[in-house]
Amino acid sequence: MTELKIQHILTLSYLLSKGAKHNYVTVTTSLLGKNIKKSQQAASKHLLELEQNQFVERIINGRNISVKITAKGFSEMVKLAAVLQKSLDSFPSHVELKGILVSGMGEGAYYMALKGYTKQFKLKIGYVPFPGTLNVRLDQKTHQEAIKQFETLEGIKIKSFSDGKRSYGWVKCFPAKLNNSISCELIMLERTHHDDSVVELISKICLRKTGKLKDDSKVSIKIPINS
Repeated sequence: MTELKIQHILTLSYLLSKGAKHNYVTVTTSLLGKNIKKSQQAASKHLLELEQNQFVERIINGRNISVKITAKGFSEMVKLAAVLQKSLDSFPSHVELKGILVSGMGEGAYYMALKGYTKQFKLKIGYVPFPGTLNVRLDQKTHQEAIKQFETLEGIKIKSFSDGKRSYGWVKCFPAKLNNSISCELIMLERTHHDDSVVELISKICLRKTGKLKDDSKVSIKIPINS
């Protein structure tokens, strides 16, 4: 059984766009080549190969060429579309980030102790976090890009609130594992002083002490993702 070759996909896509699934359509190799960004000679060769493999039928009348995609050709394109759609719809089971531990400015302890947050943390993630956050700098560009997807994911939302004097932004929590063993939450903040290379973690325990960590310790963070 002959399989569709990669170099023929653009040619068949162009023919489909012109209605060649149902009717013979007139094409010129020069126009076809221009549309698939190949030479006229390459376009002519594509049509010949597609015909030889029974993906298209051609009627040649002088310089005029009329082409129709066969049932076999259309079936192969449908299979390809299904494979591509499955790939586009796929979602990783988890994201793994790697970085080094860095010191923060000490603000995490203050914010994590605010009643407007602690009540919601207790209700929504089941515990009041240890005062403070663990800051991890993601040095690799791939990990910095990977974290951006969490900006659009729902997570567990801790709502913004006001104490009458000032307002405090929302927090999104994502269950995670630090170094494959310590349960924690990756948090995304509405307001933060950190740049995109730094992520913050919270837990019911002191992550530094439990993980025997210090500044510049290398750490990994694994976050499950629900598609």
